[in-house]
Amino acid sequence: MPSVLVTGAARGIGRSIVGHLASLGWDVIAGVRNKPDEAALTALNPQRISSVLLDVTDAGHIARLDAALPERLDAVVNNAGIVVGGPMETVSAEDWREQLEVNVIGALAVTQAVLPRLRRSWGRVVFISSVNGRLSMPMIGAYCASKFALEAAADALRMELRPWRIDVTLVEPSQTDTDMCRTADDMVARAEAMLTVEQRELYASHIAGIKKRIALLQKLAVPPEKVAAVVEEALTARRPRARYLVGVGPRLQVTVMTHLPAWIRDRMLGVVPG
Repeated sequence: MPSVLVTGAARGIGRSIVGHLASLGWDVIAGVRNKPDEAALTALNPQRISSVLLDVTDAGHIARLDAALPERLDAVVNNAGIVVGGPMETVSAEDWREQLEVNVIGALAVTQAVLPRLRRSWGRVVFISSVNGRLSMPMIGAYCASKFALEAAADALRMELRPWRIDVTLVEPSQTDTDMCRTADDMVARAEAMLTVEQRELYASHIAGIKKRIALLQKLAVPPEKVAAVVEEALTARRPRARYLVGVGPRLQVTVMTHLPAWIRDRMLGVVPG
């Protein structure tokens, strides 16, 4: 049976991918950040799921990954990710580093670690990106920047790995019904709490706007199982596409928005009028 490493597997999209692929007969190695999550995920399907401690920002975990994986690995799904919110003017250098360490550098470090195995198996690399890897929005600029960077890195990697027939694919969900989505209000509240009184006054309209946007997106969120099904296609299609947008709505949104003049797109994606 084919084998796959999935990072950020403890919950949300990652957990759904693990369960879905295991149900199809894949041997899944689930990357998680603590022992309780290891046990919980393995219990879902002990015949098909094993777990490994894998914080993608921990150099020690990356170094030990080689010894923790089976000799044959057919794919890696880089799913681990976080969202740093707040106006670009106020995001600290520390928060920027964490955003990029998890969403970009960690994903590439894991991929580098498993490439020797994927080269032997003519395997596949999947990156879970986002609609925000192609459309940037205010108040989540750091997150958008990380996904834009991930998409650029994946494009270069896809071209570089072509001689070994290693396909590299980006999966781009929109809003997905996960813990991250359901607690998005908390993310905004934390970002707002970090602002000075003056900054809260300056960005009051933006803060109110993103709160309204979150409420709408939570209503439109799709089940994570839809993302898992797209990942399955990326892993099994004879000729996988470079990018898979999850759902008809996001495909239409990206197609329309990326062809609009910048000033119109800014008005439509902005969270405040004007």
